[in-house]
Amino acid sequence: MKTVIIALMICLAASCVYAQDNEGFYMTKITDEIFSRIQGKSFKDDCTLPRGDLRYLHVLHKDLEGNTHEGEIICNAYIAFDLLDIFMKLYEAGYPIEKIRLVDEYDANDELSMRDNNSSCFNFRFISHTTKISKHGLGLAVDINTLYNPYVKEVSGKKILEPATAGEYTDRSKEFPYKIDTEDLCYKLFTEHGFEWGGNWKTVKDYQHFEVPDAISARLYPDNK
Repeated sequence: MKTVIIALMICLAASCVYAQDNEGFYMTKITDEIFSRIQGKSFKDDCTLPRGDLRYLHVLHKDLEGNTHEGEIICNAYIAFDLLDIFMKLYEAGYPIEKIRLVDEYDANDELSMRDNNSSCFNFRFISHTTKISKHGLGLAVDINTLYNPYVKEVSGKKILEPATAGEYTDRSKEFPYKIDTEDLCYKLFTEHGFEWGGNWKTVKDYQHFEVPDAISARLYPDNK
């Protein structure tokens, strides 16, 4: 994972406002104002991740028609500079991302967020039936153009989709807008920054999903077992 060490030290020191060359791209710590928007939603009452581990990012993105939109995303401080760089390069290339909104605008309901093709990162939760925090719960996983790049799993011959409305986008041999594959700029930028793509998984496919490797999350949070 590429990290700008000097800038990160400055960020952690004082106000933690960092701007890229384009003023539409910047980060801050989770201020009280921002926290009031996520408390009890993505930052749930049982959240064990320290608030100080998170960063708020403001980014710009293009839609399919080339219109510019403002986006907001909350992530782990560890990947914050990587995401700023990735989203800036996607924006400069005119790569289409329909929405980048805090999942809290959907009351932290992942299904609703995905159905709306929203791209997001942090949403605290434990992995089902465990006390281990998920990568999204750590702010170490990002989902992009979620409706068109679903999570797909076969259970007893039955296909499970997330979001449930994404059936027509499970055939990855077809071409359609927002599709992510290994030739896609989004895939190339995330993997260049050290992320792993859920579309490469063997037993399930998560075409929207990019996450830091297990070895890194284990190093950052050794007690998360």
